[in-house]
Amino acid sequence: MTNEVYYQTVIKEEVLSRAADMSQQGYRLAQMHCTTLKDQALPYEVNYSFAKDLELYNLRVVLGEQEILPSISEIHPAAFLYENEIHDLFGVKVENMSIDYDGRLYTTTVPTPFRNSGDEGGKNNG
Repeated sequence: MTNEVYYQTVIKEEVLSRAADMSQQGYRLAQMHCTTLKDQALPYEVNYSFAKDLELYNLRVVLGEQEILPSISEIHPAAFLYENEIHDLFGVKVENMSIDYDGRLYTTTVPTPFRNSGDEGGKNNG
């Protein structure tokens, strides 16, 4: 048996159906993460990693500042923590989370400290 890693870029409209497909095929949500990009038209990248046996399947979604990401927490229940984190730290809007902390999962001195502010590297310096 070999370790296989797959990567695919999808649009946000495909996220729910792809997450459902992964669940039906026996994959579990291994992790989600967000990062800022230098592209001001599409400043956020959200990655979903699904694992099954020795396979890791990664879905990549690139979002604009005002785009709303659909929640996958009804399909993969643990996603609500990642989605709240992405909302609180990056300011990415996520709709229909199974549990929504409404911006209060993290207490930070700066709201959305990793929001893409347009400076070098996309870091918000206050």
